[in-house]
Amino acid sequence: EVQLVESGGGLVQPGGSLRLSCAASGFTFSISSMTWLRQAPGKELEWVSSIGGAGLLKYYADSVKGRFTVSKDDSKSTRYLQMIALKPEDTGIYYCAAEPGFVAMGSVRPIPTSPDDYAYWGQGTQVTVSS
Repeated sequence: EVQLVESGGGLVQPGGSLRLSCAASGFTFSISSMTWLRQAPGKELEWVSSIGGAGLLKYYADSVKGRFTVSKDDSKSTRYLQMIALKPEDTGIYYCAAEPGFVAMGSVRPIPTSPDDYAYWGQGTQVTVSS
């Protein structure tokens, strides 16, 4: 069974940091591009960041550029989203999604934001930025 499991979410004060993890099982994650998306309350899914299958190409939404860093550890079949200088507008459910192949979805225009556009989709982890 293919699974993507996100973890690392929580409640943090503005300016704080969190590291989200996306662990994969059931498929060869090391050769899959991976994308982080988020959904704020009452809003549509928003693309956040993508990393290509080789890990060399990384893309970020303008709203998180300079604050978020995407990375991978193939030995653990895990992708990470390091988030610093968090803002209240970063609040939402964060999802990881994977697509077999090396092409990072962040390089595609328009960037896919529907679960139907991805081969695998996690259950999400809640991030709340509030004082």
